[in-house]
Amino acid sequence: MRILVVGAGGVGSAVPAIAQRRDFFTHMTVADLAPERARAAVERLGEPDRFSAARVDASDEAALVALIREANADAVLNACDPRFNEPIFAASHAARVTYLDMAMTLSRPHPTDPYREPGVLLGDLQLAEAEAWERAGQLALVGIGVEPGLSDVFARYAADHLFSTIEEVGVRDGADLRVEGYAFAPTFSIWTTIEECLNPPLIWERGRGWFTTEPFSEPETFRFPAGIGELECVNVEHEEVVLIPRWVDCERVTFKYGLGADFIGVLRTLRMLGLDATEPVRVRGGEVAPRDVVAAVLPDPATLGERMSGRTCAGTYVTGTGVDGGPRRTYLHHVVDNEWSMREYGAQAVVWQTALNPVLALELLANGSWKGAGVLGPEAFDAVPFLELLADYGAPHGVDER
Repeated sequence: MRILVVGAGGVGSAVPAIAQRRDFFTHMTVADLAPERARAAVERLGEPDRFSAARVDASDEAALVALIREANADAVLNACDPRFNEPIFAASHAARVTYLDMAMTLSRPHPTDPYREPGVLLGDLQLAEAEAWERAGQLALVGIGVEPGLSDVFARYAADHLFSTIEEVGVRDGADLRVEGYAFAPTFSIWTTIEECLNPPLIWERGRGWFTTEPFSEPETFRFPAGIGELECVNVEHEEVVLIPRWVDCERVTFKYGLGADFIGVLRTLRMLGLDATEPVRVRGGEVAPRDVVAAVLPDPATLGERMSGRTCAGTYVTGTGVDGGPRRTYLHHVVDNEWSMREYGAQAVVWQTALNPVLALELLANGSWKGAGVLGPEAFDAVPFLELLADYGAPHGVDER
């Protein structure tokens, strides 16, 4: 397998470092608008025969097609912000290669009733192309990061092996990470953080379908493992709520994030001041998007690892009836300690945990354990090979019965 990674930010740079220890691919090209970032991601690995760097504008579909063909790629991993999904997705289809991403195309709130009715859902554009991809015999594996991604695999595993009926699939994310020297330093792309936290959160229920609520709604206290402890979790918009009901039989799907009151306060202030906006405004003769200004003044998440401490936990809390006929509440989870990920891979915990899962998926596709055509989420595939491979990579999941 020959792989093209588009985007050499935190996650895109961690992908080759993780993949380097495996032998399922013959070559990986890392491409970025800033060629020095792509070169830095591959040169530190010291294997020029297996890894190379290239320059590409992720917004230019024709340039992407040309690079896919030049790299002779079999698969394209989109490691860019989701605002670039459309051209990368389209270029992969045009070049007839497998496509993977870790976040789906962006949503648009309902124009008149955004906090009750959904507008354009996350991934709607991609899912609408499922038939075309299937006719072409091509696979677009969407949402294969950690959340979405591993969280969806957990949902599939629970449905197949732990539960006879499922009441709720509730993805719950929390961490006790600290960044020395910063009062506010998101550990992931601020663009994505603003998008998912300030958009109307999405919920799915059988008989009602998808609906929205106010940002940060339905707070609940959730206990996270590995010493992280109790955190208040709130609803945010996330792809699992779009994907899981399509392939997992359940009554309800939610996503809640343990953000913390201070973090929520900053996000509310950005919204109040209009600094979350993506449309450019005129400033001293130039034009700039307010959200880009916020991103420019915050530290790059990829550079925070040396200042970070603590652990991050991604997981899926499933409630319902177990296979034995009794009530069951199970939290399937994955914890990464920042000190470990920095020591082993030189990547901070959140970035590394996200990058790990598409590498696993690429290996499963390469060895034939996963196969398919169309636009599919992770829960459309057998979870067992994925979880077995997760352990083989030295990062097994945990199961907490409650």
